[in-house]
Amino acid sequence: MEKTDWEKAVEFHGHSCPGLAIGYKAAVAAQEKMGIRFSADEEIVCVTENDACGVDAVQLLTGCSFGKGNLIYRGTGKMAFSFFNRKNGESLRMILKPFQGEMSREERQAYILNAPADEIFNFMKPGFTLPETARIFTSIACESCGEGAPEHKMRLQEGKKVCLDCFKKYDRGWKMDLY
Repeated sequence: MEKTDWEKAVEFHGHSCPGLAIGYKAAVAAQEKMGIRFSADEEIVCVTENDACGVDAVQLLTGCSFGKGNLIYRGTGKMAFSFFNRKNGESLRMILKPFQGEMSREERQAYILNAPADEIFNFMKPGFTLPETARIFTSIACESCGEGAPEHKMRLQEGKKVCLDCFKKYDRGWKMDLY
């Protein structure tokens, strides 16, 4: 007997939970509203604003993955997903609406899986542009620890090329994070 997409998502993630259901529902809504299917390369891009359970369902159903460069983490902490279709320029952002009333985990999961997507998410255009396609960078050996890192992640410190782990930030008390 063939497994449903939900069963495949649960198997991939390791357990069922409301968070996985949110990502599952978001991926299905993107497929329905944008007409997208599994992305073999980078034709479909998902920008996820969280690193929670739902991202596993998005990966499984849409083919967007960190390794291919078409799943991009934008750490706002919001339960939001933006999908971009590179072929036709279409884009869609969805953000989870606040839940009304008290529900157990099981009730919440069932509600998410069974309610219409328009009841669960607010839909809009993303407030940012389509990220560029993934690039391949030259790896450079850190002159402190010897480990390789892509050139755009290296820093110069005391005349040496060092990785972010070895880089000693100098800020004199300012609370700015420039990388």
